Amino acid sequence: MNYQETLDWLFGQLPMYQNKGKTAFKKDLTNTLKISKQLNNPERQFKSIHVGGTNGKGSTSHMLASVLQEAGYKVGLYTSPHLKDFRERIKINGQIVSKQFVMGFVRRNKAFFESNSCSFFEMTVGMAFDYFAKQKVDIAVIEVGLGGRLDSTNIITPEVSIITNIGYDHQQFLGETLEEIASEKAGIIKPEIPVVIGKTQKETKPIFVEKAKSTNSEIIFADTEVPKPQFETDLLGNYQTENLNTAIQALEILKVKGYIINQSHIKKGLLNVVANTGLQGRWQILNENPKVICDTAHNKEGLAITMNQLQKEDFINLHIVFGVVKDKDLDSIIHLMPKEANYYFCKPNVQRGKDAKELKDYFIQNGFIGNAYKSVSEAYKKALQNAKNSDCIYVGGSTFVVAEIL
Repeated sequence: MNYQETLDWLFGQLPMYQNKGKTAFKKDLTNTLKISKQLNNPERQFKSIHVGGTNGKGSTSHMLASVLQEAGYKVGLYTSPHLKDFRERIKINGQIVSKQFVMGFVRRNKAFFESNSCSFFEMTVGMAFDYFAKQKVDIAVIEVGLGGRLDSTNIITPEVSIITNIGYDHQQFLGETLEEIASEKAGIIKPEIPVVIGKTQKETKPIFVEKAKSTNSEIIFADTEVPKPQFETDLLGNYQTENLNTAIQALEILKVKGYIINQSHIKKGLLNVVANTGLQGRWQILNENPKVICDTAHNKEGLAITMNQLQKEDFINLHIVFGVVKDKDLDSIIHLMPKEANYYFCKPNVQRGKDAKELKDYFIQNGFIGNAYKSVSEAYKKALQNAKNSDCIYVGGSTFVVAEIL
């Protein structure tokens, strides 16, 4: 198989959560452990950092990778989902994995994957771990895919575990309450491995404290620590302050463990996250006149922050290109969306995408104005046509919507 055929097989052969949703989710690590054994346990051959949580885990992961790169380490980075290219998920020092490795990995293991009905995510995690082991990375930053306890990444024993925050997302898998969701996320806390919690929340704090106590793990709540020297980051968005504090706290733990990381590494790393890692889609400015902002925030907590920041922008008229997935709880987010905006409703080009007309009808019934468009591209072009230089265009609602316009 050539590269495109290999990708088609990965995406099409087996269920994949990001396209199909609930039917692709497996509450079991059996296959991941089988894959690990098949690959000679690659996750044991490199040091790692495990990053979970509801919002901010991608940004936090990229911040950590950037700082560690500045400190001279060879750094693996595994994140999901990707925006444009599957290979964005697997990077070393900002460079995406080669097509040759992807093809070779699938070719060598395809029969095993098929005979064990491995999922897209299980195979991709195996690919990342195999790549990092073969490339002999010094340390890899591993972002949790979904949840924590039963996520395919949860076979690693990291240097430090991180849980950024807890919000309502993927309740059909993780539970209906913050406490239930926190219990699933807390599954990445390992015996005697320190854990950093990014945000102290009254509902979830007892869950994390109890879990850390049961595993004899040091627990640090990043937002309650004595402030460290102030650093800035090139990642825009007010929400990055919380992620920055979380990353700095994790770096303090790594320093105690013997990693050579100084203030200069931290400063340079945080100011060059995009250049060092290639992160996209976080309050990313695509154009100035009119100002175009895209952001991958897609749940209540994430959208609350981005919509609040959007209202502080200087504009005459606001245009919002908006699409979501079918299982999105619209009742939980509609009150966050600005009513004075003109909406361009669209369906992201994945199986899980919600029909644009259904989305429009729901918003219209709730007093909003806007039209439905056949595609993200058409909606975005119409917004650009209608917007004057003094206006602002926001593109979001789903990672997949952002991916299509980048």
